[in-house]
Amino acid sequence: MKYGLIFDMDGTLWDSAEGVAKSWTEVVARETELDRVITKEDIQAVMGLNMDKIADIMFPELNKADRKELLKKCGDNENDYLREHGGILYPDLLETMKELKKKYHLYIVSNCQSGYIEAFLSHYHFEELFDAILCYGDNDQDKAYNIKKIFDDNKLDRAYYIGDIQADYLSSTAAGVPFIHAVYGFGKMEQPTESINGLRELPLLVEKLFFGGKDEESSNAI
Repeated sequence: MKYGLIFDMDGTLWDSAEGVAKSWTEVVARETELDRVITKEDIQAVMGLNMDKIADIMFPELNKADRKELLKKCGDNENDYLREHGGILYPDLLETMKELKKKYHLYIVSNCQSGYIEAFLSHYHFEELFDAILCYGDNDQDKAYNIKKIFDDNKLDRAYYIGDIQADYLSSTAAGVPFIHAVYGFGKMEQPTESINGLRELPLLVEKLFFGGKDEESSNAI
């Protein structure tokens, strides 16, 4: 049996909102005549949405083509900024991922632009922790499609998707993959779900969910 844990990025593994806001404000000032300062709160409000929706919300005064072009420039600058500066990792991330990696295959699926996940992995040298990554910018497909694609392409027998907002739950459910809510993130659930209040709770929870908490059954999980 092959067991997988598929992670959302923002609000689940890290909070990059402040750096993203700075990098976007630079681009808006340089590339447009808009009198705009993008704030951390602006970014947090749209994290988890796909890039087209974010463009519509963030730059409604521009036509669709100009929104898309500006968002592409913002995304490129954002990737460069985060690759250099990183973001705010949630507590115990590295220790937890190393522990999980001993028993499970780890993946990332996000609605971000191409290069964003790679910037995260590169800055922290986390490349060896994750078997595969996939995002909206790679194929213009929504999160439900990409969760299922990771599940199918990697021939997983069972998996959970870990995310922080209602849209993550809906995408996970649509993909046929059960969901774990990262309560410490940006959103609340509209229905009861499995949940964690911090990353350190995840190993014990998934042990219970996959194996009923029986260590002897999980010793050969991979």
